[in-house]
Amino acid sequence: MSRTPLLLLSLFCASLCAESRPNIVFILADDLGYGEVGYNGQKIIRTPNVDRLAREGMILTRHYCGSPVCAPSRTVLMTGRNPGHATARDNGDVGDREQFPLPASITTLPATLKSAGYATAAFGKWGMGGFDSTGSPLKQGFDRFLGVTSQWVAHSHYPPFIQDNGVKIPLDNGPDGVPGHGVFPADADPQDPKAYAPFIGKDFLSERTIKGAEAFIAANKSKPFFLYYASPLPHVALQVPAEELKQYEGVIKEDAPYAPQKGGYSPNRTPRTTYAAMISRLDKEVGRILAALEQAGVADNTIIVFTGDNGATHDAGGADTKYFNSAGGLKGLKGSLHEGGIREPTVVRWPAGIKAGTRSNRISGFEDWLLTFSELAGVKLERTADIASESLVPTFKGTDAPRAAPLYREFPGYGSQQAIWDGKWKAIRTDMTKKVQAKAPIVTQLYDLDADPNETTDLAAKYPEIVKELEAKMTAARVPNPDFPLIGVDPTPANAGKGKKKAAAKK
Repeated sequence: MSRTPLLLLSLFCASLCAESRPNIVFILADDLGYGEVGYNGQKIIRTPNVDRLAREGMILTRHYCGSPVCAPSRTVLMTGRNPGHATARDNGDVGDREQFPLPASITTLPATLKSAGYATAAFGKWGMGGFDSTGSPLKQGFDRFLGVTSQWVAHSHYPPFIQDNGVKIPLDNGPDGVPGHGVFPADADPQDPKAYAPFIGKDFLSERTIKGAEAFIAANKSKPFFLYYASPLPHVALQVPAEELKQYEGVIKEDAPYAPQKGGYSPNRTPRTTYAAMISRLDKEVGRILAALEQAGVADNTIIVFTGDNGATHDAGGADTKYFNSAGGLKGLKGSLHEGGIREPTVVRWPAGIKAGTRSNRISGFEDWLLTFSELAGVKLERTADIASESLVPTFKGTDAPRAAPLYREFPGYGSQQAIWDGKWKAIRTDMTKKVQAKAPIVTQLYDLDADPNETTDLAAKYPEIVKELEAKMTAARVPNPDFPLIGVDPTPANAGKGKKKAAAKK
């Protein structure tokens, strides 16, 4: 395998041992809060299938997504690089509503598994480059992609089309699809169900993708496979098939319809009910994947990971995070490097390799899946300065050793932020843009997460030597990226990053 920066040193297993290697299913929710699943204490939203994964597998209590927003989080997952070495560090469009593409030269998780003989397929939302770019999922190691590559298209769960290996297949939602963004008619009654008819579709995107995933499992049961199921649920707009709402009749008390007058996501008459139903619909799809694995006879030797790409959305589009306690008591939501924006509900089920009903408190992150899955696939990879991945295989076997290196995150958006986790300590910088504009010093906060997981007490003044040490480790964990300058850390010329994204988007 010639892809850089990682070099494939050897394949431990030849074709004769292929059947002993586990299949890999990675299920990624979109904007799912830490407290929005039953096993983490959710009292209203029903997630029986995710809870089953937790009972029958291992809960990773301190697993962190790659970034607090979609595209850079997925980039960390696919490349094993932390955000300080990632090629995309924020959401950003490059034209045609597509996001910053993965480059041609980078090693990716699907390409690594494909080189080891795995059948590879992705279903759902991509967000790392269109089919005419270097970031096309078919150029990054997937044999099959069914879904949408643009995050903007995925804002509607009833889009006009779905992409099957680059071919746009029309859906039965009209030529323009059902809008993911809209304004409620000024002359309509917000309590009238008929007023919401323009925002209700027929052909649900996720029904197409889950059927594709089920078919992929059935077709590849005789060889190892990697299934990446990147659901657009429960990202707003609030849209779900009507039958999914019935389970919450009489259960959820609505406050008011979501009927934006000045622009926003698509209007919805029962926003709380719809949001809960979207998460339960995602949970139902988890159950369908489990059933497909069982029907194919491969469930015991399939490792299933369920997690999310970032924390719950702010109360946009009708979402109500306070009502559902979406962050589970943690501080922050989507877009924040505080725990609620980046710590994700994560479970791993693998009957052949993980003891049921176990937990790990080890700090782990999206970058770690590259070395974890490579090891399980029989691939040995050489670490380089760019790669922050650490294998979780020892954790699955019950060895809860600490990380060899701290976990690092940076995010140029939402005010410019930087954070690092090292043992019980977490150092975080927030609102750096405002501080630079005000010519004020950049302040580092310090938290003891063992004693204070909700980040209520800043200990920076009490432990200045620890702050200094962690600031040095943050500096060592990153290199500048001119397309995504980190204000407060990097020089920020007025034209930083301009003119580069569109050029990088094409071949």
